[in-house]
Amino acid sequence: MSEFAGKTALVTGATAGIGRAVALRLAESGAEVVVHGRDTGRGAELVSAITDRGGRARFVAADLADAADVQRLAREAGAVDVLVNNAGVYDFTSTPDTSAEAVDRHLAINTRAPFQLVAALAPGMVERGYGRIVNVSSTAASKVTPGGAAYGASKAALETLTQYWASELGAAGIRVNAVASGPVRTRGTEALLNAFPGAMDAVTARGRVGNPDEVAEVVLFLVEEHSSYVNGTVVVAHGGEVSTLPS
Repeated sequence: MSEFAGKTALVTGATAGIGRAVALRLAESGAEVVVHGRDTGRGAELVSAITDRGGRARFVAADLADAADVQRLAREAGAVDVLVNNAGVYDFTSTPDTSAEAVDRHLAINTRAPFQLVAALAPGMVERGYGRIVNVSSTAASKVTPGGAAYGASKAALETLTQYWASELGAAGIRVNAVASGPVRTRGTEALLNAFPGAMDAVTARGRVGNPDEVAEVVLFLVEEHSSYVNGTVVVAHGGEVSTLPS
C-alpha cells in the first residue's frame, strides 16, 4: 500500500477501460493520480471513486490531438513520477478508406502525445532520480489484421520509442516499458465485440477477450519494484495465440 506514497502518477485516457483500471490500482497503491480524459463528467466520477476509497486524485481535461493542449496537460500535471501513456484512438478501416486526417489523428494521439509527455516530464524524473513510464500498446503493432494500418503503425512507433526512451533514461534511474494488449472488453470496443459475437474470443488461446483489470495488473507490475530489472521491454498480454495445425 505504501510503495507509491508521496508519488504522483499521470494516466492518460483514464476515464474508461484500461486507463480507469490502472488509475484505480495506482491510487490503491498510494499514488496521487492525475486523471486525464476529455469527458469532465466521467473524470469527476473517477476522482470521486478514488477519493471515496481513501485515495487522492484530480482530473485534468486535455485534447491529445492538440500539441499545445498536451503541453498544458504536462504543466498542470506537475512533477510526475509515474507516467502511463494509455490514451488511444483506433479506426479499423482499409488503407483506401483511411483519410489523411485519420492517419494524422492516430499518430497525434497514439504516438506524438506520448512523445511530448515524456519530453516534458522525464527531465523532472531524472532530476529526482526516480521515474516509471509505461506505454499501452497493442498486438496490432506486430500482428497484421484486416484493416487498421494507421492504428498498427502508430502503436509500432510507440513500441520503438519505448526502447529508445529506456536506453536514453535508464542510467538515470528511469524505467520505460510497454504493454501490448490483445482484445479487451471496454466501452470503446463494446460495439465491435457485439457486432461480431464470439469472433474475438476465438482468436485467443484463453477462448475469451480480456478485461481491463487483467491488463492493469501488468502495468502495475511494470511500475513496481518487483520489476526493477525490466526495462525497454514490451510485455504481451493477449491470452495466448491459437495454435493451428499445418495443412
